[in-house]
Amino acid sequence: METPAPKSERLLSLDALRGFDLFWIIGGHAVITALWKLTDWTWLAVVHEQLGHVKWNGFHFEDLIFPLFLFLAGVSTPFALSRRLGEGARGEVIRKVVVRGLILVVLGVIYNNGLQWKGLENMRFASVLGRIGLAGMCAQLLFVFSFEQPRRLWGWVVGVLLAYWAVLSFGHAPGFAAGDLTIEGNFTSYVDRLLLPGKLHLKIHDPEGLLAILPAIGNALLGILAGLWLRRADSEVSGHRKAAGLAVAGLALLLLGGLWSFVFPLNKNLWTSSFVLWTSGWSALLLGLFYWVIDVQGVRRLGAIFAVIGMNSVLIYMAGKFIDFDYTARALFGGVAKALPAGWAALVLAVGVLAVEWLFLWFLKEKKVFLKV
Repeated sequence: METPAPKSERLLSLDALRGFDLFWIIGGHAVITALWKLTDWTWLAVVHEQLGHVKWNGFHFEDLIFPLFLFLAGVSTPFALSRRLGEGARGEVIRKVVVRGLILVVLGVIYNNGLQWKGLENMRFASVLGRIGLAGMCAQLLFVFSFEQPRRLWGWVVGVLLAYWAVLSFGHAPGFAAGDLTIEGNFTSYVDRLLLPGKLHLKIHDPEGLLAILPAIGNALLGILAGLWLRRADSEVSGHRKAAGLAVAGLALLLLGGLWSFVFPLNKNLWTSSFVLWTSGWSALLLGLFYWVIDVQGVRRLGAIFAVIGMNSVLIYMAGKFIDFDYTARALFGGVAKALPAGWAALVLAVGVLAVEWLFLWFLKEKKVFLKV
């Protein structure tokens, strides 16, 4: 076991977990798929199934990737903003938070449409980055105005989740019964069809639409509360106790989310309140595990592998849309792949793409090039 590095405001476990989250987007999924097709192992079939989104109600591991990233954005908030807030620079912090949120919205539009205007009817404005930007911005502003009384954040969590539950329980699209949660009849999709300009991802519904930003604020707020817990001095709360606290909180959130799901189903497309609690529960458990292994036990080399991805998370997410890493991987490993049977060739190329992306990020880290938003 490696000796723990000196304590700093930046948690390696936070970057590592963010990197682990993005690992599945930038190539981990493809590696598992290729390995499953090559071996036909039953346990890999189960993993492969978990790496696909549930179509409507339900939950797979893939459905955790987006809310986990939003939760981690919340965790980083107390570390990023507390010092300046403590110095009385509230106005400066507010400007920073708002600008960051709006930049993420713009980057989301670029991710969807490129740097071109396709006509209003062909533009998709809702996006993953847009939801992270707006929900994260709202949660951070609530943190700013609750800085001296952070317990108020619990009230906001309860408020936004109950408000969204009430809206979906009593609201509906015209011609449907109150509380209809089908893709055609739910109130969230109706609001998107009514107010969201451009095209919707699923024609009559957009999974990153407007109204569901409200419950997503809950993921970020719960992340902020986790960050406040981790930021407490070690002399006050030991690292072991912090990890245990995250585990207990995670289990409690899973219990609450699971119970609520009987009447308000887990649904990523609608981002239901039960989904917020359920995904935040898993997020807290993963954060507690990564924090205990990396920052408490000092196994930092393992964390550094994933942290290379997590330190430049927005950049690699955007790069995956505009840089052809497959082309580079084929140029480097294509000769080897051609000499192998089809199953092995697919695995080599999948690992090759992941290796190219990781080395790209490692090079940027070494040169201290980061896309900071």
